[in-house]
Amino acid sequence: MKEKIKQNFKWYFLGLLLTATFFVWYAVFAESDQRLTVAFLNVGQGDAILVDTPNNQQILIDGGPNKQVLAELSKVLPFYDRSIDVVIATHSDQDHISGLLDVLERYEVDFVMEPGVESETTVYKEFEKLVDEKQIKKILARRGMKLRLSDNAYLLILFPDRDVLKMDTNDASIVAKLVYGNASFLFTGDSPKKIEGYLVSVDKNLPAGELDVDVLKAGHHGSKTSSLESFVEYASPKYAIISAGKNNRYGHPHQEVMDILAKFGVKILRTDLLGSIIMKSDGENILLK
Repeated sequence: MKEKIKQNFKWYFLGLLLTATFFVWYAVFAESDQRLTVAFLNVGQGDAILVDTPNNQQILIDGGPNKQVLAELSKVLPFYDRSIDVVIATHSDQDHISGLLDVLERYEVDFVMEPGVESETTVYKEFEKLVDEKQIKKILARRGMKLRLSDNAYLLILFPDRDVLKMDTNDASIVAKLVYGNASFLFTGDSPKKIEGYLVSVDKNLPAGELDVDVLKAGHHGSKTSSLESFVEYASPKYAIISAGKNNRYGHPHQEVMDILAKFGVKILRTDLLGSIIMKSDGENILLK
């Protein structure tokens, strides 16, 4: 056996060298993409969105209903990457935060952002317990907060603008706008029509429309409880993403929402039909990967 190893040593060494070279170049290419990536992950009936900036800052918005989020993250993050800078739980419903339990166990997270809405569900209590145990810094999202991601990229919180402790969980959803150069995305959680209408009323009094974006993550998985017509008109997106499970029992997306998006000429992309939807931007253009 020793003689065989000795005879083939150079081939074993060459194999190790080639393997090491492969991983080095893999890491170089993985880190050298200077575009913004926004990946709407296919987690079934739920939301999970990964934002990866050109300087490799990562934000995960929601984690879907189960550990499927881990499999999807492994497809878009380098295999050696076990850290996420920010985790945002838009609200405390199970289909948005259950998968975050597995994320917090698997990845090192710098801080967690949530709206601060009260919830007595087991999954929310487990989420809060895990954040405390791992001593992860927690921030309550409030309108006007801006996470500076690079010189020309930031995430702006548009809602809540108040204490939401006693609000309905969907009503309390974090609404946030991601801007990279001239490209922008709007993430809405399960925000319902009444909050969308409120944001439109606020936006009317602003010199520059904050709701105006290129990509809209349609609220509440395409439910008719979201996507108010005036909200879609103000957002004026080129693309609308609907994150819903295939053949889900809620009938999402509802036809009423599809009709409103079609009225404004919005291109609809659905995770239940396409799987994970990955977009890349150089700050001017948005391309589907």
